[in-house]
Amino acid sequence: MKNNALILFSGGIDSTTVLYWAKEEFDLILPVIIDYSQKHNIEVENAIKIAEKNDLDYVHIRFPLNHVLGSALLDPLREIPESFETAKDDRGVPHTYVPFRNGIFLSLAAGIAESRGITNIVTGFNLIDTPDYPDTTKIFAEKMESVINEGTSASVTGEKFRILTPLIEKSKKEILELGLSLGADYSFSISCYRGDEMPCLKCPSCDIRQRAFEKIGIEDPLISRLKMEKQNET
Repeated sequence: MKNNALILFSGGIDSTTVLYWAKEEFDLILPVIIDYSQKHNIEVENAIKIAEKNDLDYVHIRFPLNHVLGSALLDPLREIPESFETAKDDRGVPHTYVPFRNGIFLSLAAGIAESRGITNIVTGFNLIDTPDYPDTTKIFAEKMESVINEGTSASVTGEKFRILTPLIEKSKKEILELGLSLGADYSFSISCYRGDEMPCLKCPSCDIRQRAFEKIGIEDPLISRLKMEKQNET
């Protein structure tokens, strides 16, 4: 089974886009959804819904990091930034950066992929919108790929793993345009870090998402769905 892929799938805009991209590129895809005790845990519930709506088998991992790593995404005593102006600490690192999160996730993904005979690991890493996150860069992905190939059976068999980053140099607008061209449904995708399904429209993640939908001239399908559900309730 060579034409296969594991998807690191959070259910956000980027990972939803690569899910639909991977459906076109591979015969079999396996979304891996990780609950790492993030404040916006609703993204896990909705990621599962997206996988099920696409009739995909998936792996759901509970891997709590809130007691061992420091981040505004994990610590209930730390506030989610209200704007880009307050998004970074005095070192220039975003308050919402979770230390080495993508390295941890790629390590888990490599173990799962190796166990299942999958050689492609697809990520939604995007450098344009997250330039201050050290674990979303192209060089980071390349070095993790090298480490995984050195530290797994690939070093013996020669059957190498690939970490794919198809969105790495795309803007959020370009990512949405790609996803929509592939029929991506963003009505369950979550970007807001505050924990509610209805976005706060203030935090940096919401700001990036809102601007991207405005640029392509459509209402965010998540907001459209929530409005419709509210109308139906009344």
